Amino acid sequence: MTLQYTFSIIKPDATERNLTGKINSYLENAGLQIVAQKMVKLTDAQAKEFYAEHSERPFFNSLISYMTSAPVVLQVLRGENAIVKNRDVMGATNPAEAKPSTIRKDFAKDIEANSIHGSDSAESAQREINFFFAKEEIFG
Repeated sequence: MTLQYTFSIIKPDATERNLTGKINSYLENAGLQIVAQKMVKLTDAQAKEFYAEHSERPFFNSLISYMTSAPVVLQVLRGENAIVKNRDVMGATNPAEAKPSTIRKDFAKDIEANSIHGSDSAESAQREINFFFAKEEIFG
């Protein structure tokens, strides 16, 4: 049993459609506990710094524009094998390839507006959590 923390963002397409509660229920039903959560509107600078690893990719400007277009919900999730569990419940990046009853299959609009982001490793989870949350904002 490995208790882990991971990071999640409920993206603008989902917040605009008032899906935060439904997405949270998928996470909680998968055995993940939401130990920190806040809604913010990312600034251009925040989005560019957070997604800096993609800065050379052709979709970078579109990604920044999308992620700053409406509020997002930032989360820290805790649970047994939380990183893998979160990625399983999110589904494949491309919703057309996502398994049934996953967040992206059920809610995503397309490969970019795919409703949710989740850390892909322990290292990225730590970096992403620290980017948006102070230690005292995490309860658990």
